[in-house]
Amino acid sequence: MGPLAGVKIVELAGIGPGPMSAMLLADMGATVLRIERQGTVDLGIKRPLKYNLLMRNRKAIALDLKDRAAIELVLELVGQADALIEGFRPGVTERLGIGPDVCMKRNPKLVYGRVTGWGQTGPLAQGAGHDINYVSISGALNAIGRKDQPPSVPLALVGDFGGGATFLTMGLLAAIIEARTSGKGQVVDAAIVDGAIALSTAFYGLHAGGLWHPERGSNVLDSGAPFYDVYRCKDGGYISIGPIEARFYVDLVRRLGLDPAELGDQNDTASWPQAKEAFARAFLTRGRDEWCAELEGTDVCFAPVLSFDEAPQHPHLQARGSFVKVDGVVQPAPAPRFSRTPSAMPTAPEAGSPEAAGRALDSWLGPDAVAGWKARGIFGG
Repeated sequence: MGPLAGVKIVELAGIGPGPMSAMLLADMGATVLRIERQGTVDLGIKRPLKYNLLMRNRKAIALDLKDRAAIELVLELVGQADALIEGFRPGVTERLGIGPDVCMKRNPKLVYGRVTGWGQTGPLAQGAGHDINYVSISGALNAIGRKDQPPSVPLALVGDFGGGATFLTMGLLAAIIEARTSGKGQVVDAAIVDGAIALSTAFYGLHAGGLWHPERGSNVLDSGAPFYDVYRCKDGGYISIGPIEARFYVDLVRRLGLDPAELGDQNDTASWPQAKEAFARAFLTRGRDEWCAELEGTDVCFAPVLSFDEAPQHPHLQARGSFVKVDGVVQPAPAPRFSRTPSAMPTAPEAGSPEAAGRALDSWLGPDAVAGWKARGIFGG
């Protein structure tokens, strides 16, 4: 099921954007085989496998990539694949013997997807880093936060997952489509820093036009405007509002019972502090659920601020099936949605155990070839 049924991807296990991209592709129906490294490997936050949701929807095998036989197996798999995903520092797969030149010699149509923080080239290419560093250098982190406060860390959404996984996935799909026409593969160099910069395109345009104030919390979309912010309620909960359009703003002011004359002009930044104080006082008069009953579904651009516990219980998200439960774990459903080739229900993450190697490889190599590889002892166990 899914629009990518029939597409085959080899994933060299990593952290962050690589697994996220592999999950997105697998969610859309691609057959993705994850190749893990044998032994104890530091792959980020420790947790039981069932909660490492980025590993869902695909099978795995564990190999010692310093073993020549294991490299031979990887190359055999590459020969059948549409794409490969790797997230090592530049040059690592070349030293292992599975770099782009070797893999594309085996399979000229292969799309070789590489995701790193700094990119394959440049003075920082070999340096270590994490999401926060890549978002910092992009200019995006400096713009996120409240007035007179340090920049706010935006989880890993802007860097690893938005700038890295999303752009890697887009690049892989574009290159796979092109390879089916040209018969030639290519390397996709997805740098998280490049992706974070690309996500900031609209704001760089505002900046170039002199329409973006450099001080945090001074613009419409960064909590500067009273009509685009979050507010505390009487019960300690929070709500969000975003009526940028004039008619929506007028509707909100009316429903809050505020005097437009006391608020000042909506787009007059000099009046924003007094309007924000008025909004804050108004929202403190009722609890969050009371405001939901009054404003949710109207044109004032309103939503409650929900926790990870609360979001799956919201009636709208339940009606759309935005969350699913797999192996007892509530998690986001595959997105986006397809009218004719819908994605299947995700499967739980699987480990690359010796016992699972045969099942993982059957659809790639067939039982006789799998038996031969097992006899060579490369799966351990």
